[in-house]
Amino acid sequence: MKKFSILNSQFSIVLALALILCSCTGTDRAHQLKVLNWADYIDEDVKANFEQWYFDQTGEKVELVYETFDINETALTKIEVGHEDYDVFCPSEYIIERMLKKDLILPIQKELIPDSIWYFDNISPFVTGKFQQMAPRHDIKVSDYTVGYMWGTTGFIYNPQFVNREDLLSWGAVLDPKFENRILMKDAFRDVYSVLVLYAFADDIEAGRVNRDELVRNITPKRVAAVKDILLKAKKQICGWEVDFGKEEMTKGKAWLNLSWSGDAQFAIEEAADMGVMLDYIVPQEGSNVWFDGWVIPKFAKNVKAATYFIDYMCRADNALANMDEIGYVSCAGGPEAAAVILAEQNDEEEWPETVDASYFFGDEPIKVGDEMLDPHALHLNPVYYADKSIIDRCALMHDAGDAQEMLLEMWNEIKLAR
Repeated sequence: MKKFSILNSQFSIVLALALILCSCTGTDRAHQLKVLNWADYIDEDVKANFEQWYFDQTGEKVELVYETFDINETALTKIEVGHEDYDVFCPSEYIIERMLKKDLILPIQKELIPDSIWYFDNISPFVTGKFQQMAPRHDIKVSDYTVGYMWGTTGFIYNPQFVNREDLLSWGAVLDPKFENRILMKDAFRDVYSVLVLYAFADDIEAGRVNRDELVRNITPKRVAAVKDILLKAKKQICGWEVDFGKEEMTKGKAWLNLSWSGDAQFAIEEAADMGVMLDYIVPQEGSNVWFDGWVIPKFAKNVKAATYFIDYMCRADNALANMDEIGYVSCAGGPEAAAVILAEQNDEEEWPETVDASYFFGDEPIKVGDEMLDPHALHLNPVYYADKSIIDRCALMHDAGDAQEMLLEMWNEIKLAR
């Protein structure tokens, strides 16, 4: 889930360390499952029903201890530094990559799950393929260590009352003087860098001198300087650096557009509609990043069996749909069984008359939904949830910044302090 405030990250990490030092345990961990997930990132009924489902499958009781976090780095610090014994953790893609590099994830023992309740195959092959790009070595199969949960893109939320869609076809919109003091920027340096570097080097992409994946993966001083220059020139247009207050500012008309994530966009669109305000979402033509959150079993887990069952349970098609409906993000479930369940609700020609090519996600073969055979190349889906293949083909995956992390942080702090 893309909620990260660089302003609070150092304080939060210190607080996490303090909590680690104060923590103690005397619990029977064989009958307790500790889950660490993003705040507001699960359907409450799905969570509440796990204990009974686990008992029905295994004949064993388990107590679900569920904790939440708001910053990837804070949560990782609790595990990496404090050796907290969480059994299940839901970090973002670059944190998963970092954990794989540092040997902080246990393989998922899928053989523990009987065939009768095997749901791991519900995950879309598109997601599995993207996750494999996180492998720190060629001999590592990432799907042995993590299972996708939610995913999305980065783009502009905008208010059509003040902004024409045609003005947002490029990330260069952040430089347009007619948006002076009207643009909100996500306080997420990796996401902002990853999309603006595509704009900065669009000519090189067009000429075939570099591709999007290489641009986003390899962070160089030249590329950081180019993004910094864009952001400095955009300062007059930026009215704030937000984590969660963007939808309110957009609804009130104080901001006209917001560089944000698709999940937050959908949430903002629905919230604004309740107030009689129309918002929309667009991914500019230069491309974007496609992001993922996934389940892992951390190295210091104490209840691997229950953790494996929990991850499998979260892959169940009805649970995936319930979570998706509740939190407004898009489930990574898209395998054959899950596709039929999800499309039965999400495919709606009346609500979404324009078609979306979602074959990249659901596959090329027709999908049987009730009495219909749906063509995955022409589905009637919410384009905020499922971007068209033409957009996804221009998206790159973010990666662990590694040694370039400090360079990005320095750039970000300089931008925010600049006048």
